[in-house]
Amino acid sequence: MTDFMEPKYIQTNGIRMAVYEQGSGTPVIFCHGWPELAYSWRHQIPALAAAGFRAIAPDQRGYGRTDRPENITDYDIQHLTGDLVGLCDALGIEKAVFCGHDWGGIIAWQMPLLHPDRVAGVIGLNTPFIKRAPADPIALFRKMYGEDMYIVWFQQPGVAEAVFDKDPAKVIRLLMRKSGMSVAEYDAMPVEKRRFEMKYILDRDEQLMPGAPLLSDAEVAYFAENFKRTGFRGGINWYRNFTRNWHLLEGVEERINVPCLMIMAENDVVLRPSSADGVKKVCPNLEKYLVRNCGHWTQQEHPDEVNRVIIGWMQRHFK
Repeated sequence: MTDFMEPKYIQTNGIRMAVYEQGSGTPVIFCHGWPELAYSWRHQIPALAAAGFRAIAPDQRGYGRTDRPENITDYDIQHLTGDLVGLCDALGIEKAVFCGHDWGGIIAWQMPLLHPDRVAGVIGLNTPFIKRAPADPIALFRKMYGEDMYIVWFQQPGVAEAVFDKDPAKVIRLLMRKSGMSVAEYDAMPVEKRRFEMKYILDRDEQLMPGAPLLSDAEVAYFAENFKRTGFRGGINWYRNFTRNWHLLEGVEERINVPCLMIMAENDVVLRPSSADGVKKVCPNLEKYLVRNCGHWTQQEHPDEVNRVIIGWMQRHFK
């Protein structure tokens, strides 16, 4: 399918984790989102290694070749960040830069709050630091968007994965597309079309979806074969811990004192650039960069630009 490297396996936090690694120097741990894999960082791993850094990308808990515990509570923020601490221990790393996209960004930003002694820096890709909500986030999502908004819909165990597992290749082709519209164009759509629904995703006509296909047939096959083998349940369980995480993070000081980089995508209608407006209040040592004409899958849609920005920032802070 592809020439992506084979993983090494480590034991961390009670699970067996598949880890893809290349290079030496300051370690950068890449944290993928949903529905992704370490493979989502295939363009960044060799580029960072060639620039003199140690690039590390795990298939995270519930994904790919890493273990998939059964209990939903095994996917809360303590487990997900604890996995990365155990990864560092297994690889002999005292401190690392954590770079996260989508859900991986949530994990990366929480690392310096929950495990500050293991963090040298944070890179958020699309995902900004998100302050703890004033109320249960699922209740807020339900009130704003209704029962069919994908994060609310995901809360029902067994329901969403039963839909996605029917055709992983089509799910990947429908979701992973290039930028198809601007934020302004999205906001001008009728409200009923802006509810982020996925219940009927497999009924959609791929030819009518906004944005051109992002992946080659071989790249689609890599993602699809992995999700065909594992199913989507593990990754969706991350979403089923929003409320639990909200309780677990009560009282945690929201202050990050390491160098931070926020890379925003101009046309990500969910994690839009404006969502990063207040990050500097939490992260005083923050740099921001906007990738133009880019949708949600930034490191795959504009890999050369993302690599250049990350490497430049790493060289300024960690060389």
